[in-house]
Amino acid sequence: MSSALDVVAAVARRTWTVTWRRPVVLTFSLGQPLVWMLFFGFLFHRFPLVDLPAGFTYVDFLAPGVSAMTVLFGASQAGIGWIRDLQTGFLPRMLNTPASAGAILAGKVLADAVRLLLQAAAVLALALLVGARVRFAPAALVSGFLCLALFAAAFSCLSCAVALRARAQESMATFVHLVNMPLLFTSTALVPHREMPGWLAAVARVNPLTLTVEAWRGALLFGRAPSPLATGLLALLAAALYALALRQMRAAASLY
Repeated sequence: MSSALDVVAAVARRTWTVTWRRPVVLTFSLGQPLVWMLFFGFLFHRFPLVDLPAGFTYVDFLAPGVSAMTVLFGASQAGIGWIRDLQTGFLPRMLNTPASAGAILAGKVLADAVRLLLQAAAVLALALLVGARVRFAPAALVSGFLCLALFAAAFSCLSCAVALRARAQESMATFVHLVNMPLLFTSTALVPHREMPGWLAAVARVNPLTLTVEAWRGALLFGRAPSPLATGLLALLAAALYALALRQMRAAASLY
């Protein structure tokens, strides 16, 4: 057990170091949501929302959505670094050591999830500075944060699986754009269900980003803990995509 934890910690430290030395991922995944927070917040700050109690504004509604959007944008790029690790032979060499492949992947996902949660917190802090209001209910916040973490882990695993399958940075750029925008605009991150056309509201209800945003928004605005069903579904999604990424990692490494 201790050796597996050592592997997780070592891979996580390396991932943080590489990210710090190549900050383009940080710039994109954090900078773009900050711009959305400022522009959308001020542009639609008088937009009435029927789903919110009296006194709440669009900025209050938007803050949890953009915070979760930060996680989505960052997670979609999580696998890019492993393309370089494959091409240089670093990942195959790691997999040929006694270290468990599952522990290697867990270290990578842990590092990405922690980074994404810190970025989401930074966006939320900016939202508070521009006037958003939240309710600090500790138990609900912990549960909502857990849902956000599960979503971060799930889509980091998906990004890793796609990167290891495609093995080309150009393909990853296509994946980022094809996944991010459809997920964002078919979710309740920016607009509530009742403001959507019927068909779009139906799509939004099965969108995992909606599940995450609603859990996070309920905790932040109403002090309401996410339902066990929502948490369980996100946990199942994270586990399934972890298994997919692990399979792709082993398959890709065998080619080098």
